[in-house]
Amino acid sequence: MSSDTIDKTAIRNAATIIVLRDRSTNPRVLMGQRGSKAAFMPNKVVFPGGAVDPDDSKVALARPLPPLCAARLSEGAEPGMARTLAAAAIRELWEETGQILGTQAPWPGAVPEEWLGFAGTGHRPVADGLQFVFRAITPPGRPRRFDARFFLLDAEALASDPDDFSGAEDELSHLQWIPLDEIRNFDLPFITEVVLAEVAARAHDDTPPNSVPFFRNDDEESLFLRLHGRPLTD
Repeated sequence: MSSDTIDKTAIRNAATIIVLRDRSTNPRVLMGQRGSKAAFMPNKVVFPGGAVDPDDSKVALARPLPPLCAARLSEGAEPGMARTLAAAAIRELWEETGQILGTQAPWPGAVPEEWLGFAGTGHRPVADGLQFVFRAITPPGRPRRFDARFFLLDAEALASDPDDFSGAEDELSHLQWIPLDEIRNFDLPFITEVVLAEVAARAHDDTPPNSVPFFRNDDEESLFLRLHGRPLTD
């Protein structure tokens, strides 16, 4: 989509993926640095992620999200958004790091345009290893605003070599696995620091959290909420 057709003041749905490695010994997370000319968070060290693309809603996941994860993502969201967000997170991980969260399988029907590169690896995306751990809306007054959902993923679920970033696009530089106990030495966005505290608390525990934190910053007020998830009926 052309940048001049996007309403820059609108809150866009977005997905971010936190890949955690060596969680039982020396936990490390995959991060990269945004460019100095980026309109949103220039020079900051961030997790792979970005806005939902229309093609993400067309993707048939080879394996779906865990039911609790899907239920929590669906709270306060339009129908079908849970699956779309999972697809967006997987696509952004592929585009920005070259890492593949998928299984080798043929695609059912036509491959959406934004997914041609991923499909070219011979994989279909899988979401059963994703764990929804955080949601935050960018506060008013920023050049871009996102309703971002953060997913935690164990690096063992990747179908690719975790040290091979040769397939990455150039949106993030200095891709690296950063130990959790060294990460605050880097230039991080505030919300990333908050999310990292949640990740550090869960580094040695792969069970779903009791609830998911939600920083809801709208034009009227800022609220800290908890998403518990209700059973899905469809």
